[in-house]
Amino acid sequence: EMSEMSERSKQNVAHGLAWSYYVGYLKIVLPRVKKSMEEFSRANPNVLACRETWKLHILVPLSCDICDDLEKADSNIQYLTDLTETTLTRAGTKKRVYKHSLYAIKDEDNKLWHCAVEYATPLQSLYAMSQDECAAFSREDRLEQAKLFYRTLEEILKGSKECAGTYRLIPYEESGEAETHFLSRNILWHLQQQRHEEYTMYEGNQPHNPSTTFSSTELNLQISESDLPQPLRSDRF
Repeated sequence: EMSEMSERSKQNVAHGLAWSYYVGYLKIVLPRVKKSMEEFSRANPNVLACRETWKLHILVPLSCDICDDLEKADSNIQYLTDLTETTLTRAGTKKRVYKHSLYAIKDEDNKLWHCAVEYATPLQSLYAMSQDECAAFSREDRLEQAKLFYRTLEEILKGSKECAGTYRLIPYEESGEAETHFLSRNILWHLQQQRHEEYTMYEGNQPHNPSTTFSSTELNLQISESDLPQPLRSDRF
């Protein structure tokens, strides 16, 4: 009965997607990110100047609207190269390849900031569900599940020792007005924050607040109690 209730209210969709994303992908690739960054930095010492940004930056649009080509999404984002591939045998597939792309992000002063960035791919499933009549998944359901996906993933990664210091989640809500460089400015805000964090660590100073305001803490990520994932069994009944 509890299982049927959870299925009808879609309470376990985002929870399951977050765990699948972590176990089936992030837990595999994130521990290898810094090594790939180090290898690239040795060959290109002037590109990745700030070690604090040697992470995988994961975009989490709450709209679940994902553009496969970041360069088309924002002209201030330019593909640079791919980092070193990781090849593993997984689930019967020989030599499965995992890799990340490095991008150059141009700011308002035409300065280039470099980072590895990609979307959280499970959000594509949430978006597809909201477009498929068979899923009976409304836009409101999609938004709530996107929020729950982010919160769940954040908690999972916080508790993961293997992934500590290897990622940066970038949740965001797109404004109603069309902004040509919304995405690049959002990524830049996080890169600048990490740079300030590195300076603070080495110099003992307090970080300054950048002029752009895309802090994830400002997002409306409140989720009602009834929307949280529920256990499929309960000893209380």
